[in-house]
Amino acid sequence: MIAPVSGVQLDPLEVAWAIPLGEEPAVGALPQSSVKGARLALEQVVRRALLRPPCVVSFSGGRDSSAVLALAVLVARREGLAEPIPVTNRFAAVPSADERDWQELVVRHLRLSDWTCLELTDELDMLGPAAVDILHRHGVLAPFNSHFHVPLLALAPGGSLLTGIGGDEVFEPTDRAPLGRLLYGRALPSRRQLKPLALATLPRSIRRLRLASEPAFKSYGWLRREARIEIARRYADWMADEPISYQASMRTWWWRSRVLQCNLDAKRLLARDLNVEIHHPFADPDVLLAYGADRGRLGPPGRVWAIRELFGDLLPQAVIERESKSTFNGAFWTGAALPFVERWGGEGVDTDLVDIRRLRDEWMRPEPSPHSFALLQQAFLADCSGRRPRGTEVAGQAVTTAAAPILRRRPSAPPRR
Repeated sequence: MIAPVSGVQLDPLEVAWAIPLGEEPAVGALPQSSVKGARLALEQVVRRALLRPPCVVSFSGGRDSSAVLALAVLVARREGLAEPIPVTNRFAAVPSADERDWQELVVRHLRLSDWTCLELTDELDMLGPAAVDILHRHGVLAPFNSHFHVPLLALAPGGSLLTGIGGDEVFEPTDRAPLGRLLYGRALPSRRQLKPLALATLPRSIRRLRLASEPAFKSYGWLRREARIEIARRYADWMADEPISYQASMRTWWWRSRVLQCNLDAKRLLARDLNVEIHHPFADPDVLLAYGADRGRLGPPGRVWAIRELFGDLLPQAVIERESKSTFNGAFWTGAALPFVERWGGEGVDTDLVDIRRLRDEWMRPEPSPHSFALLQQAFLADCSGRRPRGTEVAGQAVTTAAAPILRRRPSAPPRR
């Protein structure tokens, strides 16, 4: 087992942009693993979670969470363990997060008799009860929406939680994959791949300059120009260091990234508060090593291919091949934070990095940029000046009490085969 990193803190620039930057100095490259085969490595991770019941699965209905659930069900039934319980956060007021049809398809396919759905409104707002509770216990975490898992953790006291965190990065081809296929696989690029291939072949110094000049950095208007330049520089430095080899990328680059390590550390903190053991199969070091060894220098050609290879025997074909993806931004900005924004006097933010007037204007927009949300939480903490709102004394209590109604769904059993 790889020793976890604890106490990963955001620096002022990372708070200003709400995204960790670069590599985590306390984390080394992954050593070689003794686990042979990614499927076996994945099964070992979910088995550890199942051995600590109740085992809750964060289940959105997307491919990653569906794959984790399906694998946990397989291992539990094969080994006579208590079956995992899928738990779903639902938001009736956020159409982009509606995955009911996909969720029900997966639950029926797996023949599950127990499924918990939490019907939420503003409980997971950036300044809602779950987020405020975490802010007073741990400060600003990355990612800013880490409190999304609080209602799920609260349903597994003394047990375990499985998530699908890390699937995007493991199953999607790396930015330099076209070059890797040309060099290692002798595969001629398609016309669509010519531009990515040309970019991937540029010297590091040129790629770094190109990455740092991405137009997206100019859209963060609440950041002062010098702050945007420095964020772009640090982002480009990290991205330009990505290896061509997929296997090397997983072992020496992605695993060491602050994006991943801050995320894992935040989830460990929240799980520890509720005496829950949390596992992320797609971000587990043994899985990263085993899948890197399986896929070698080329990596997976795409997410559909990867999901089919690993979970084709467990999931409906429609789920494997789906192209849609839900978004939950509307659940984090419901209007609950507006009273604070309207009375905010500019406290708590670094004015050398941030233009206060433009930041307030950003928060007053109907859909502000999520890149401004860490600053919102930091400003809120400064405004509280040590005061702890009532209702946040017990981790998770406020949000689980407010999540009414909590639905316990028992799908009708499909016809026997």
